[in-house]
Amino acid sequence: MAKNDKLFMVIPCYNEQEVLPETSKRLKEKLNTLIKSEKISPDSRIVFVDDGSRDNTWNMIEELHKEDPIFQGVKLSRNRGHQNALLAGLMTVKDICDISISMDADLQDDINAIDGMVEKYENGAEIVYGVRSQRKTDTFFKRYTAESYYKLMNKMGADIVYNHADFRLMSSRALDFLSDFSEVNLFLRGIVPMIGLKTDVEYYERAERFAGESKYPLFKMLQFAFEGITSLSTKPIKIISGLGVFIFFTSFIVLIYSLIRHFTGATIPGWTTTVLSVWAIGGLTMISLGVIGEYIGKIYLETKNRPRYIISTYLGDKEDEQMLRDVKFLK
Repeated sequence: MAKNDKLFMVIPCYNEQEVLPETSKRLKEKLNTLIKSEKISPDSRIVFVDDGSRDNTWNMIEELHKEDPIFQGVKLSRNRGHQNALLAGLMTVKDICDISISMDADLQDDINAIDGMVEKYENGAEIVYGVRSQRKTDTFFKRYTAESYYKLMNKMGADIVYNHADFRLMSSRALDFLSDFSEVNLFLRGIVPMIGLKTDVEYYERAERFAGESKYPLFKMLQFAFEGITSLSTKPIKIISGLGVFIFFTSFIVLIYSLIRHFTGATIPGWTTTVLSVWAIGGLTMISLGVIGEYIGKIYLETKNRPRYIISTYLGDKEDEQMLRDVKFLK
């Protein structure tokens, strides 16, 4: 890595007005430290991506940009979700940076881990994953559900890095390869490992959220997990098929047993077992149809090939903005 390599920080934001002043302050201090130590170029930038916030987030980003060009902004036309907002930021900077680091705006990711990421990039890694070393700050319930989440994802065929979210360094070459993944149903934690290239891990301790409310409560995390599984793996359909075969053979055994009982004159009215069987099979059928429908819905969305995001406003260096217009990235 040369000292003129440009680092662009990409920070998705959704209703982050409470934390943005502190986040911008700490990130600016970190980038200036790296610039002074000649680890990165003085042209390195911090890019906040506003994902259709309903509070004062975008106005604050505009003010930060006016005060210091180190801050840039990308405003999406409407709320598209964390993964799409993150991708929008990464794709905006991929042609104007040498390396990018993505992280959330809530300051739970350790900013000091950026030094280790840059060092590992210097040693040849093109993707560096920020991985939590422990979960001491989590409640037992949060820790148990989070660990179960990662284990379930891997068992279901979604190859993700354990205890890693979206805090990662990617070289511009890795970003170019990421741009080749055109699916609408985004799950970057599973897509990035598919790129390959040389990877490394930077361990850090995750802090409490500095301010504001979490954007991923338990129910949303479950939705996110299901989205990841169905976007990256067909194993749920295979499980349904296996369950269907098991039920068929079980019903065949029950049929033989029932015939034997009938011809030996030991038939006993089985209202309870019949009702339970009907409800059990009916429930399994509905679940199976729901899972299959989820896959069909994803196929439906993919075939439409709708844009994953639309950028309404870009605040950056004039030469970068013109370059992005020349390649028809910005309207």
